[in-house]
Amino acid sequence: MLLFHSTNGQSPAVNLREAFLAGIAPDRGLYLPERFPRFTFEEMAAFAKMPYHEIAFRVLSKFTEGIIPDADLAAMCRSAYNFPVPLEIVNVRIFLMRLDQGPTASFKDFAAQMMARMFGRFLQEDGRQVTILTATSGDTGSAVAHAFHKIPGVRVIVLFPYDEVSVSQRKLMTTLKDNIRTVAVNGKFDDCQAMAKRAFADETLKHIPLSSANSINIGRLLPQSVYYFYAASRVALSGEPVVFSVPSGNFGDMMGALVAREMGLPVRKIIAAVNDNDAFPKFLATGHYEKIIPSRNSLSNAMNVGHPSNLARLVAVYGGQMDETGKIHKLPYLAAMRRDIFSTSVSDARTVAGVREFWDHFQLLLEPHGAVAWQGFQDWAAAEPLGNSPAVLVETANPAKFPDEVEKVVGWSPDVPTNMQASLQLPEDFDRMDADYDTFQKYLLARHA
Repeated sequence: MLLFHSTNGQSPAVNLREAFLAGIAPDRGLYLPERFPRFTFEEMAAFAKMPYHEIAFRVLSKFTEGIIPDADLAAMCRSAYNFPVPLEIVNVRIFLMRLDQGPTASFKDFAAQMMARMFGRFLQEDGRQVTILTATSGDTGSAVAHAFHKIPGVRVIVLFPYDEVSVSQRKLMTTLKDNIRTVAVNGKFDDCQAMAKRAFADETLKHIPLSSANSINIGRLLPQSVYYFYAASRVALSGEPVVFSVPSGNFGDMMGALVAREMGLPVRKIIAAVNDNDAFPKFLATGHYEKIIPSRNSLSNAMNVGHPSNLARLVAVYGGQMDETGKIHKLPYLAAMRRDIFSTSVSDARTVAGVREFWDHFQLLLEPHGAVAWQGFQDWAAAEPLGNSPAVLVETANPAKFPDEVEKVVGWSPDVPTNMQASLQLPEDFDRMDADYDTFQKYLLARHA
């Protein structure tokens, strides 16, 4: 059975089930597999003829052996992934992967839908209850809320920065009731994330069974590795290494690409394109890491993260150690990291230009996060020409989630998906709170009295 260890190295290794339910390790580190299972070239070549849910089963079963029977996992995958994953041709060898066809029109659905099914299974087996505490900078909250809505044994509390999410992002989570509660924080995403992390380590809350559905949970990363295998199976006709350009905030999405690469997927380069929160590009260039406090507001609001949690995992994969505060105890192998990863910061002005350029040149509509991926790809291609390699740009949300920003650029508002239309008409119900941990602690205690 595959075991998972903490990036902080001070907690015992656990199996997937235990890592999944805990969310974060007791030493506040993040869980990583002690080894990455590998695919052979022949196994990956077979993916070209498989539907998405079958590829998901093949990938995830590498981690669930001894935890979930294969037949049950296959059924979960068929149930979770019942929506399309479009790959649109941009220009010859460049493709756009739209991860916006799920229940909340966001790439977060790919992880949340599978996580909810696994959580439900584990809790039913144990007869347990759990409170999922998650912080969101835009899309995670709604994806988690919808996936876990009415799942027996689960309560969900979502923290979000009130002034930094779009109306549609907010309403996709604040219009749900039952076992879902949302809290609007007068602060930044980093404040929400810090409050959640502190709660997990708070001894006074130990009687409350807390877990996470953020990308700090290993259960988020593993499903997110699947769509990179899927994309490669459709665009790399002869198994060529693929370039992936990933808009990056908390770095969970790009870590999915790195997990796929560690499992054997031929990847030429991972482009981690960020907005004005440029801590990682500077670290990659200099070897010096400095958090951005407070995080900077950008049009690509889901990426307004001053200290990406998943950097601890990224650093660990390359032989280093970073704790949850961002302190580096051991530098990673920067030369290897630079070989595999390119990172660049994209301003709001360039984000707007990217939306306009993509529409004018290719008649394809992007929202701000996808535009950051496009501009990041452009920056990389200027330094290292693409040649004959296939490249995949990752579009993480439906443009209808950002109607004002899109309309300002192209002159019209995108069509709103049916699932979003319904939530926009429903009444909202959420709590408000300052970015103060003591207040949040009391809130949790009161709700679990």
